[in-house]
Amino acid sequence: MKKKIVLGATAAAVLAAGTFGAVSANASAPAAAPAAVVKADAANDHLFQTNHLTVEAATDAAEAVLEAAKKENQRVTVAVVDRNGNTIVTLRGDGAGPQSYESAERKAYTAVSWNAPTSVLAGRLAQAPNLKDIPGTLFLGGGVPVTAGGAPIAGIGVAGAPSGDLDEKFAQAGAAELAK
Repeated sequence: MKKKIVLGATAAAVLAAGTFGAVSANASAPAAAPAAVVKADAANDHLFQTNHLTVEAATDAAEAVLEAAKKENQRVTVAVVDRNGNTIVTLRGDGAGPQSYESAERKAYTAVSWNAPTSVLAGRLAQAPNLKDIPGTLFLGGGVPVTAGGAPIAGIGVAGAPSGDLDEKFAQAGAAELAK
């Protein structure tokens, strides 16, 4: 019995020493050199700055659209997208149809992509019918671009009213809110 206890204690000591040695060896190993950090100089000719709407400004524009539509008893959805077509805000008005959400986003994307109202772009389909095949676009009235210094920075799309003309009228109300 005494032999087993001594043997067990010896085995535990060897195991502890081996673990301590492995931990000590790892702790003393030199650390790998950090990877070089690439820095871009703000004055670099490969960089440029762009203007973006704030979430607050996009929300103000969207609320102005819903208010204009409400005055005419229309139930619409409004989407505001940035220059790259990323949605900043989408508000679905009370009672707006389920299809209006995606349509509003696609109209906003189309307007900012071509820097033109979607009603104007819809007229171009007669000369270039393949335009409608571009993914994410919708060539129906209801989308208007938002510009700064003549360059498009956002798009406002509205869907849900009985006509594209009304949708676009409400989208213009959103753009007018941004001009204040």
